Amino acid sequence: MKEFAEIADWLGTRGAVHAVPLVESLPAPHFWMDGAEHVSFSTNNYLSLATSPRMIRAAMTGLQRYGVANCESRLLGGDLDVYRTLEDKLARLKGKDTALLFATGYLTNLGVLAALPRIGQVARTYGYRPRTRHTYAFFSDEYNHVSIREGIRLSGADRFTYRHLDLAHLEHLLNQSAATSRVIVTDGVFSQDGDIAPLPELLALAERYDAMVYVDDAHGSGVLGAHGGGITEHFGIDDPRLICMGTLSKAYGAIGGFIATEQAIGDLLRLTCTAYGFTSTLPPDQAFAVSEALDMVQDEPERLQRLWANQRYFVERMRGLPYRLVATETPIVPVLIGDEALTDHLAACMHEAGLHVDSVKFPAVPRRQGRLRVILNAGHTQEDIDRLVAVFERHQALCRAAA
Repeated sequence: MKEFAEIADWLGTRGAVHAVPLVESLPAPHFWMDGAEHVSFSTNNYLSLATSPRMIRAAMTGLQRYGVANCESRLLGGDLDVYRTLEDKLARLKGKDTALLFATGYLTNLGVLAALPRIGQVARTYGYRPRTRHTYAFFSDEYNHVSIREGIRLSGADRFTYRHLDLAHLEHLLNQSAATSRVIVTDGVFSQDGDIAPLPELLALAERYDAMVYVDDAHGSGVLGAHGGGITEHFGIDDPRLICMGTLSKAYGAIGGFIATEQAIGDLLRLTCTAYGFTSTLPPDQAFAVSEALDMVQDEPERLQRLWANQRYFVERMRGLPYRLVATETPIVPVLIGDEALTDHLAACMHEAGLHVDSVKFPAVPRRQGRLRVILNAGHTQEDIDRLVAVFERHQALCRAAA
C-alpha cells in the first residue's frame, strides 16, 4: 500500500493522472456536459447508431425476451439463437466460414492471440501426437493496440516487433525466424495515427514465409469499404491465411468483439480459447442491437456516405492552416501539435468552445508527438466542423511559434 500511495502522489505532481469529465449523456456526436450541449470529435460511434431509435428498439426486444444477461458460458448454459444468427452475419460480412463472439474487443485479442500457440498443447491432452514439433512466433507492428501486445505476451510464444508499416523490417524478421508457425499481427486502422495497414503486401509476405495474418479491424469494420465491410472490402481481399478481428463497440454502437475465420480454426478456438469458453459473452440485448446495426449499415447507406463527406469536408477546411494532419485516409484525422502542454492548451480551448477533442500524448504516442485526435462522425453537421476549424484558425499563431 505504501508504494502505491507514493507512486500516486509522485505521478499526481506531474499531471500524469488523467482527469475524466463527467457527462450527462453519451456523444451521438452531440452530448450534454456541465448543463450545456457540446459536440464530440472523439467518439468512436462513427455512424451515430448507438442512440438511434431502431437500435434501442432492438435492444429492448432482447431485454424483454431474455432479460439482462445470460450469467454463464455459452458452452455450459446453452446457446441462444441470437448469438448464432449474429455470428453468421459477421462471418458473411468478412467473407469467412465462421465467427466467434466475445464480451469485448479487448478480450477477443487477449483470448485469441494467447490461444493460438496453445491449440496443439490442448490437443495433446486428448492423445494427439504431431508429426513434427511446431514452434510459434508473432510479428507485431510497433503501433498495434495494447490488447494485441498483451495477448501476444500471454501466449508465451516468441514475439518480434517491426517498425510501423515497415515491410522491409518485417521481412527481415520473418527471414531470421526459425519458427514453424508465424503469425503477422496488425491493426487494420491505427487508432492514434488514422492510417491503414497495407494488407495486400502483408498477405504477400505471409504467402512467401508461410505465415498467417491476424488483422484487428476495430476501426475499419462498418467504416471502410463501399458497404462497411472493413479493411478486407476496402482492398477487395479474401484470403484463407487471414483471421479478421473486429469490435462491436465502435461503428456498430454496442459492445462486444469477434473474430471471423476458416471453419477449422473457429472450431479449434471454441474448444481451446478460455476467453470464449470460460466467461459470459455479451448480453442478449446487445446481440440484438448489433444484429440490427449490421442491417442498418446496409439499409441506411446514407450514414456511411455522410461520415465520409464530413471527413473530406474537414480535411479540405484545414488546408492552408499551419497544422500537419498525421493521416487523411480514414475518419481518424489526428492534428499534430507536438508539445504536450500546447496540446492540452488547445484541447482546453476546444472545451471552452463547446467542443470535445481528445488530447493524445505520451505514452499513447511518442514524446513530443502530442496531437488532437479528431474523429469525424456521420452525425456532424458542416456547422459543427466549421466551429472546430475556427478554433484551430484562432490559435494558429501559437502553433507557428512552437514550430
